[in-house]
Amino acid sequence: MRKIQKITGRTILYIVLIVTSLIMFVPFYWAITSSIKMEQFIFASPPQWWPSPITFKNYLGMLQRVPGFPRYFLNSVLIAGAITLAHVFFDTLAAYAFAKLKFPGRDAIFFMMLLGLMIPFQVNMIPIYRILSSLKMVDTYAALIVPNMTSIFGIFLMRQFLISIPNDLLDAARIDGCDELGVFARVIFPLTLPGLATLIVFIFMNAWNDFLWPRIVLNSDKMLTLPVGLAQLQLKNTSNEAQIMAGTVLTMLPMILVYLFMQKQFIEGMTSGAVKG
Repeated sequence: MRKIQKITGRTILYIVLIVTSLIMFVPFYWAITSSIKMEQFIFASPPQWWPSPITFKNYLGMLQRVPGFPRYFLNSVLIAGAITLAHVFFDTLAAYAFAKLKFPGRDAIFFMMLLGLMIPFQVNMIPIYRILSSLKMVDTYAALIVPNMTSIFGIFLMRQFLISIPNDLLDAARIDGCDELGVFARVIFPLTLPGLATLIVFIFMNAWNDFLWPRIVLNSDKMLTLPVGLAQLQLKNTSNEAQIMAGTVLTMLPMILVYLFMQKQFIEGMTSGAVKG
Protein backbone atom coordinates (compact mmCIF):
# COMPACT_ATOMS: atom_id res chain seq x y z
CA MET A 1 0.00 0.00 0.00
CA ARG A 2 2.79 2.36 0.92
CA LYS A 3 4.55 1.57 -2.36
CA ILE A 4 1.37 2.38 -4.33
CA GLN A 5 1.01 5.70 -2.49
CA LYS A 6 4.63 6.52 -3.23
CA ILE A 7 4.20 5.78 -6.95
CA THR A 8 0.95 7.77 -7.05
CA GLY A 9 2.55 10.76 -5.32
CA ARG A 10 5.51 10.69 -7.68
CA THR A 11 3.22 10.44 -10.71
CA ILE A 12 1.21 13.45 -9.55
CA LEU A 13 4.45 15.37 -8.97
CA TYR A 14 5.68 14.58 -12.49
CA ILE A 15 2.34 15.65 -13.98
CA VAL A 16 2.46 18.96 -12.09
CA LEU A 17 6.05 19.55 -13.21
CA ILE A 18 5.25 18.75 -16.84
CA VAL A 19 2.20 21.03 -16.87
CA THR A 20 4.17 23.83 -15.19
CA SER A 21 7.02 23.44 -17.69
CA LEU A 22 4.61 23.62 -20.61
CA ILE A 23 2.97 26.75 -19.21
CA MET A 24 6.38 28.42 -18.85
CA PHE A 25 7.51 27.23 -22.29
CA VAL A 26 4.48 28.56 -24.20
CA PRO A 27 5.56 32.28 -24.13
CA PHE A 28 9.00 31.37 -25.50
CA TYR A 29 7.45 29.19 -28.20
CA TRP A 30 4.96 31.91 -29.12
CA ALA A 31 7.70 34.56 -29.37
CA ILE A 32 9.90 32.36 -31.57
CA THR A 33 7.10 31.26 -33.90
CA SER A 34 5.66 34.79 -34.11
CA SER A 35 9.05 36.10 -35.21
CA ILE A 36 8.87 33.91 -38.33
CA LYS A 37 5.20 34.52 -39.13
CA MET A 38 3.62 36.95 -41.51
CA GLU A 39 2.36 39.87 -39.43
CA GLN A 40 -1.30 39.34 -40.37
CA PHE A 41 -1.22 35.85 -38.84
CA ILE A 42 0.03 36.86 -35.38
CA PHE A 43 -3.42 37.77 -34.08
CA ALA A 44 -5.31 35.29 -36.27
CA SER A 45 -8.37 33.62 -34.79
CA PRO A 46 -8.09 30.74 -34.12
CA PRO A 47 -4.37 31.15 -33.23
CA GLN A 48 -1.82 29.84 -35.71
CA TRP A 49 0.43 27.69 -33.53
CA TRP A 50 2.79 26.82 -36.37
CA PRO A 51 3.81 29.52 -38.86
CA SER A 52 2.73 28.96 -42.43
CA PRO A 53 4.45 30.23 -44.46
CA ILE A 54 7.72 30.63 -42.56
CA THR A 55 9.51 33.91 -43.22
CA PHE A 56 12.66 35.53 -41.87
CA LYS A 57 11.85 38.95 -43.31
CA ASN A 58 10.86 40.14 -39.85
CA TYR A 59 14.49 39.96 -38.72
CA LEU A 60 15.67 41.94 -41.73
CA GLY A 61 12.86 44.45 -41.27
CA MET A 62 13.72 44.86 -37.60
CA LEU A 63 17.37 45.54 -38.42
CA GLN A 64 16.31 48.11 -41.02
CA ARG A 65 13.97 49.92 -38.64
CA VAL A 66 16.55 49.81 -35.84
CA PRO A 67 19.87 50.32 -37.68
CA GLY A 68 21.70 50.76 -34.38
CA PHE A 69 20.85 47.22 -33.25
CA PRO A 70 24.47 45.91 -33.49
CA ARG A 71 25.68 48.86 -31.39
CA TYR A 72 22.89 48.38 -28.85
CA PHE A 73 23.77 44.69 -28.65
CA LEU A 74 27.46 45.49 -28.08
CA ASN A 75 26.58 48.07 -25.43
CA SER A 76 24.45 45.54 -23.56
CA VAL A 77 27.19 42.90 -23.72
CA LEU A 78 29.82 45.31 -22.37
CA ILE A 79 27.62 46.73 -19.63
CA ALA A 80 26.08 43.43 -18.49
CA GLY A 81 29.49 41.74 -18.62
CA ALA A 82 31.21 44.48 -16.60
CA ILE A 83 28.43 44.53 -14.00
CA THR A 84 28.54 40.74 -13.66
CA LEU A 85 32.33 40.66 -13.22
CA ALA A 86 32.14 43.44 -10.62
CA HIS A 87 29.52 41.48 -8.68
CA VAL A 88 31.62 38.31 -8.79
CA PHE A 89 34.55 40.19 -7.25
CA PHE A 90 32.93 42.56 -4.74
CA ASP A 91 29.97 40.42 -3.64
CA THR A 92 32.19 37.41 -2.98
CA LEU A 93 34.75 39.45 -1.04
CA ALA A 94 32.07 41.07 1.11
CA ALA A 95 30.34 37.73 1.63
CA TYR A 96 33.65 36.18 2.71
CA ALA A 97 34.10 38.91 5.31
CA PHE A 98 30.58 38.47 6.71
CA ALA A 99 30.69 34.66 6.65
CA LYS A 100 34.24 33.77 7.74
CA LEU A 101 35.92 36.78 9.37
CA LYS A 102 35.27 37.95 12.90
CA PHE A 103 35.23 41.69 13.58
CA PRO A 104 33.28 43.95 15.95
CA GLY A 105 29.72 44.65 14.86
CA ARG A 106 29.77 42.12 12.01
CA ASP A 107 26.27 40.76 12.57
CA ALA A 108 24.81 44.20 13.29
CA ILE A 109 26.30 45.62 10.10
CA PHE A 110 24.99 42.69 8.08
CA PHE A 111 21.51 43.06 9.61
CA MET A 112 21.41 46.79 8.82
CA MET A 113 22.57 46.05 5.30
CA LEU A 114 19.72 43.58 4.85
CA LEU A 115 17.30 46.33 5.82
CA GLY A 116 18.37 48.04 2.61
CA LEU A 117 16.56 45.32 0.67
CA MET A 118 13.30 46.93 1.77
CA ILE A 119 14.19 50.23 0.08
CA PRO A 120 12.93 50.22 -3.52
CA PHE A 121 15.33 51.33 -6.23
CA GLN A 122 12.94 54.12 -7.28
CA VAL A 123 13.65 55.90 -3.99
CA ASN A 124 17.37 56.08 -4.78
CA MET A 125 17.12 57.03 -8.44
CA ILE A 126 17.06 60.82 -8.00
CA PRO A 127 19.98 60.98 -5.49
CA ILE A 128 22.09 58.64 -7.63
CA TYR A 129 21.28 60.62 -10.78
CA ARG A 130 22.26 63.93 -9.14
CA ILE A 131 25.55 62.43 -7.94
CA LEU A 132 26.34 61.10 -11.43
CA SER A 133 25.37 64.44 -12.98
CA SER A 134 27.72 66.34 -10.64
CA LEU A 135 30.52 63.93 -11.61
CA LYS A 136 29.81 64.40 -15.35
CA MET A 137 29.03 60.70 -15.71
CA VAL A 138 25.56 60.93 -17.27
CA ASP A 139 25.29 59.31 -20.71
CA THR A 140 28.37 57.17 -20.18
CA TYR A 141 29.01 53.48 -19.55
CA ALA A 142 30.07 54.38 -16.02
CA ALA A 143 26.58 55.71 -15.26
CA LEU A 144 25.24 52.18 -15.71
CA ILE A 145 28.16 50.17 -14.34
CA VAL A 146 29.32 52.06 -11.22
CA PRO A 147 25.96 52.20 -9.35
CA ASN A 148 25.43 48.49 -10.07
CA MET A 149 28.83 47.06 -9.18
CA THR A 150 27.53 45.33 -6.08
CA SER A 151 24.21 44.51 -4.44
CA ILE A 152 22.85 43.44 -1.08
CA PHE A 153 21.17 40.46 -2.70
CA GLY A 154 24.46 39.25 -4.20
CA ILE A 155 26.30 39.59 -0.89
CA PHE A 156 23.51 37.76 0.95
CA LEU A 157 23.42 34.97 -1.64
CA MET A 158 27.17 34.37 -1.52
CA ARG A 159 27.31 34.64 2.26
CA GLN A 160 24.74 31.89 2.64
CA PHE A 161 26.78 29.71 0.30
CA LEU A 162 30.11 30.44 2.04
CA ILE A 163 28.72 29.55 5.45
CA SER A 164 28.48 25.92 4.28
CA ILE A 165 32.26 25.74 3.66
CA PRO A 166 34.05 24.14 6.68
CA ASN A 167 36.27 26.49 8.65
CA ASP A 168 38.84 23.71 8.98
CA LEU A 169 39.83 24.23 5.34
CA LEU A 170 40.52 27.89 6.00
CA ASP A 171 42.48 27.13 9.17
CA ALA A 172 44.61 24.58 7.31
CA ALA A 173 45.44 27.18 4.64
CA ARG A 174 46.38 29.74 7.31
CA ILE A 175 48.64 27.21 9.01
CA ASP A 176 50.37 26.67 5.66
CA GLY A 177 51.18 30.39 5.57
CA CYS A 178 48.37 31.87 3.49
CA ASP A 179 47.15 35.34 4.33
CA GLU A 180 43.45 36.20 4.04
CA LEU A 181 43.70 37.07 0.34
CA GLY A 182 45.53 33.81 -0.26
CA VAL A 183 42.86 31.87 1.61
CA PHE A 184 40.20 33.59 -0.46
CA ALA A 185 41.95 33.05 -3.81
CA ARG A 186 43.19 29.49 -3.26
CA VAL A 187 40.51 27.94 -1.05
CA ILE A 188 37.29 29.97 -1.05
CA PHE A 189 37.06 31.05 -4.68
CA PRO A 190 37.43 27.55 -6.25
CA LEU A 191 34.82 26.15 -3.85
CA THR A 192 32.30 28.88 -4.62
CA LEU A 193 31.91 28.09 -8.34
CA PRO A 194 28.36 26.67 -7.95
CA GLY A 195 27.32 29.72 -5.93
CA LEU A 196 29.06 32.04 -8.39
CA ALA A 197 27.20 30.40 -11.27
CA THR A 198 23.90 31.18 -9.55
CA LEU A 199 25.02 34.76 -8.91
CA ILE A 200 26.22 35.22 -12.50
CA VAL A 201 22.95 34.01 -14.00
CA PHE A 202 20.83 36.26 -11.78
CA ILE A 203 23.00 39.37 -12.15
CA PHE A 204 23.55 39.00 -15.90
CA MET A 205 19.83 38.54 -16.56
CA ASN A 206 18.97 41.55 -14.41
CA ALA A 207 21.61 43.76 -16.05
CA TRP A 208 20.72 42.58 -19.55
CA ASN A 209 16.99 43.23 -19.11
CA ASP A 210 17.31 46.54 -17.24
CA PHE A 211 15.24 49.21 -18.95
CA LEU A 212 14.35 51.94 -16.44
CA TRP A 213 17.80 53.07 -15.32
CA PRO A 214 19.41 53.10 -18.81
CA ARG A 215 16.37 55.02 -20.08
CA ILE A 216 17.01 57.69 -17.45
CA VAL A 217 20.79 58.17 -17.65
CA LEU A 218 21.40 57.59 -21.38
CA ASN A 219 20.66 60.30 -23.94
CA SER A 220 22.66 59.70 -27.11
CA ASP A 221 21.59 56.98 -29.53
CA LYS A 222 25.02 55.36 -29.66
CA MET A 223 24.96 54.67 -25.90
CA LEU A 224 21.57 52.94 -25.75
CA THR A 225 21.29 49.37 -24.51
CA LEU A 226 19.28 46.69 -26.29
CA PRO A 227 16.01 46.93 -24.29
CA VAL A 228 15.92 50.73 -24.70
CA GLY A 229 16.90 50.56 -28.36
CA LEU A 230 14.27 47.96 -29.19
CA ALA A 231 11.62 50.18 -27.61
CA GLN A 232 12.00 52.37 -30.68
CA LEU A 233 10.04 49.75 -32.61
CA GLN A 234 6.99 50.74 -30.59
CA LEU A 235 7.66 54.47 -30.78
CA LYS A 236 7.21 54.57 -34.53
CA ASN A 237 3.95 55.66 -36.09
CA THR A 238 3.13 52.02 -36.84
CA SER A 239 4.04 49.04 -34.69
CA ASN A 240 5.03 45.79 -36.39
CA GLU A 241 4.45 43.02 -33.84
CA ALA A 242 6.33 40.43 -35.88
CA GLN A 243 9.44 42.61 -35.96
CA ILE A 244 9.13 43.25 -32.22
CA MET A 245 9.06 39.49 -31.66
CA ALA A 246 12.13 39.10 -33.87
CA GLY A 247 13.98 41.64 -31.74
CA THR A 248 12.77 39.90 -28.59
CA VAL A 249 14.12 36.55 -29.77
CA LEU A 250 17.54 38.04 -30.53
CA THR A 251 17.51 39.70 -27.12
CA MET A 252 16.77 36.40 -25.38
CA LEU A 253 19.63 34.48 -27.01
CA PRO A 254 22.51 35.72 -24.78
CA MET A 255 20.56 34.96 -21.60
CA ILE A 256 19.71 31.48 -22.84
CA LEU A 257 23.34 30.83 -23.78
CA VAL A 258 24.59 32.01 -20.38
CA TYR A 259 22.16 29.69 -18.62
CA LEU A 260 22.95 26.70 -20.85
CA PHE A 261 26.69 27.24 -20.42
CA MET A 262 26.41 27.39 -16.62
CA GLN A 263 23.40 25.11 -16.16
CA LYS A 264 25.21 22.39 -14.22
CA GLN A 265 26.86 24.81 -11.78
CA PHE A 266 23.64 26.85 -11.49
CA ILE A 267 21.55 23.83 -10.47
CA GLU A 268 24.27 22.68 -8.08
CA GLY A 269 24.37 26.12 -6.50
CA MET A 270 20.60 26.33 -6.16
CA THR A 271 20.38 22.90 -4.49
CA SER A 272 23.44 23.30 -2.30
CA GLY A 273 22.57 22.47 1.26
CA ALA A 274 19.19 21.02 0.33
CA VAL A 275 20.37 17.46 1.04
CA LYS A 276 22.15 16.44 4.20
CA GLY A 277 24.46 13.51 4.68
